[in-house]
Amino acid sequence: MQLVVLGLNHKTASVDVRECFSFSEDKIKIALNHIHEYEEISECVLVSTCNRTEMYAVVDDVEHGLQIMQQFLQRMSKITLDVEEFFFYQEEAGIEHLFRVAASLDSMIIGEGQILSQVKKAYSIARDVGTTSTVLNTLFHRAIAVGKKVRTETRIAHSTVSVSYAAVELAKKVFGDLSKSNVLLLGAGQMGELTAKHLLASGVQTVFVSNRRYERAVELAEQFHGIAVPFENFMESAVEADIIITSTGAPHYIIRTWDVAHLMPKRDGRPIIIIDIAVPRDVEPEVAVINGVSLYNIDDLEAVVEFNVRLREQEAALAEKIIEKELNELLLKFRYLSLRPIMARMTDKAEKIRQREFKRAMTKLPNITVDERKAMENMSKMIMRKMLRDPMVCINQAACNQDEQFYLDAIRDLFKLDLMGEGRKCEKEKTDYRYARQQTSLMASKSYCGSHSN
Repeated sequence: MQLVVLGLNHKTASVDVRECFSFSEDKIKIALNHIHEYEEISECVLVSTCNRTEMYAVVDDVEHGLQIMQQFLQRMSKITLDVEEFFFYQEEAGIEHLFRVAASLDSMIIGEGQILSQVKKAYSIARDVGTTSTVLNTLFHRAIAVGKKVRTETRIAHSTVSVSYAAVELAKKVFGDLSKSNVLLLGAGQMGELTAKHLLASGVQTVFVSNRRYERAVELAEQFHGIAVPFENFMESAVEADIIITSTGAPHYIIRTWDVAHLMPKRDGRPIIIIDIAVPRDVEPEVAVINGVSLYNIDDLEAVVEFNVRLREQEAALAEKIIEKELNELLLKFRYLSLRPIMARMTDKAEKIRQREFKRAMTKLPNITVDERKAMENMSKMIMRKMLRDPMVCINQAACNQDEQFYLDAIRDLFKLDLMGEGRKCEKEKTDYRYARQQTSLMASKSYCGSHSN
């Protein structure tokens, strides 16, 4: 069995394609409940967000598994894509990809905060439905831990990288707590809507929304529990506002120096921040010289955003080192997955023999003291451990190379581990370690297939 990842994201598919492959939680649950119909897939987790849909699976055969996974996703989306339109990873590359996704290094905006919770939710759904087992449980537990570690040990998510969010952060720096602040939002387009979302998240008291199309202002105001204002009257609402954020598409200034000069005396000395994120600008530059007014434009905000993007990129380099370390540790864990059953069986058999022989010896020595009995038992344990040490070392050294199966078979034959009523367990153990043996041999070569690079 082998780990494979099939999917598409913002790097490989257009938004109209991604929309077709964006699945609700309910749809994912229903689909996963039918995964048992595909015998080729033994484990499965489906991650679906607005920017990515990825299927993580453990399959018997990679080529056939790829076809089945493609059919599965296309049946959910009800559209057909060529396999080349998906990206595909297997083994080590698939593990690294999930780590980078959970750490938000593969996101449209590096360091964005939602993806880790989305990965958690996807795993939780699959686990509850019952489509995960040893491999994906181990993988997703570690991936979630990696995502948390990156966010804790780096500052990858500590800086603003969108203009609309930067505008709100700027207002917070000036006023601190925005819960008592009123905001006048001019322009109800996409930028205005994003800004309104950030303002509400920051707890502003009141949002006045004004737009040339009053119906659109009403629509946005209702969406964010604000107050719609006719565009020709927005300066009246400016008297009550502490912050004006403007992002209209007007070809000329809509706030002139004369307007603000007449506005300020009505505010009883209260200062005002005007953040102009429109291009071309909405606010006449001379407004900045009026007492009590702080004016910022798109260049001011973009300079902050550009600096923060560079900062996140620097932090991303630190995150990559964390991922590399965690990846190596998980690969080491998977590397010995194939060896654990045979080593455990050998140890268990030796321990049963030790206990049986020790018990026989004790029946012939009824008069020994407690301390003498303890010393003899410790001696028998040490003999057993030292006798097993060399075979254990040979097995460990043989892991992931061409001698691995030879030593596994030799140890089983030499220690007669298929005898004494244990034969029924043998096939299960072979299945238990088959995945790691096949997986690690591929990992050793660090090869992967993919129609798109990570």
